[in-house]
Amino acid sequence: MLNLFVSLISRTMKSYFKHRRRFDLSTDTFDIGRPLHWKKGYEGNHFLFRLLQREESDYPDFYRYHLDYFLQSYPGCREQEFFIHVWKIVSAHIVRLQLKNNYASTYPRDMMHLEKLEAFRNYLGVIDQWDTGKDKDAIIARKETEIQHLRDQLKIAERALADAKRMDTKDFIDIRPGYILSVVDLLLQLQELKLPSLGKELVLSQTQTVWTKLIAKYFREGKNEIKEETIRRYFPADKKNPGVKYAPVPEKMKLFKIRPSPGQ
Repeated sequence: MLNLFVSLISRTMKSYFKHRRRFDLSTDTFDIGRPLHWKKGYEGNHFLFRLLQREESDYPDFYRYHLDYFLQSYPGCREQEFFIHVWKIVSAHIVRLQLKNNYASTYPRDMMHLEKLEAFRNYLGVIDQWDTGKDKDAIIARKETEIQHLRDQLKIAERALADAKRMDTKDFIDIRPGYILSVVDLLLQLQELKLPSLGKELVLSQTQTVWTKLIAKYFREGKNEIKEETIRRYFPADKKNPGVKYAPVPEKMKLFKIRPSPGQ
């Protein structure tokens, strides 16, 4: 009857860590447990045993390996439950090691294990999203620091917004109805102008988008808004290979020519 009771408990007990398969004799593995029979109720001890065999560089992969197993095994659970379970196991064993007799024959080994477990708990502290290992005062201090940082960021954003508003205007340059392409042609000509003394472009832009945005933001045609999409095809990204979507300004809309002044 007792064996049946123990069996029922073990079946309902959660398994937080991936167990080694029976007869698996591999030495380099993240799986916990023995190749043959072992008591599954002691999986926490087996987790610690496997952890102590790993290098510090293995900690992220080791943690993630068992976390993935846990989340796949229990879809309704979250990482926080797994994290707290691991934190408690590691912290409890750290306390046990700290209470060990300094003159015991196992003291050197115990101190080595203590150092490794503290290093692993430090790693857990780095990825801790739930302030598991922090006392109330430390949590409040961190929250206050985060709030102050957000306030500072808000002030910076508010100053930037104020500067942008000072540079902005509600006024527009109005183009006579039907002559938007004449203005487009002038802006295209402006891009081709070169300084006579230097032989270099008068104006430069990294993309053609800046020209379409300039027109859409600061110009109107007969007091009507100009959609950027309607003029984008006149400003190809690659002028040597403009593509099928490109359209040249019709000749009848090219009303003006920009030329250097005499003597230049």
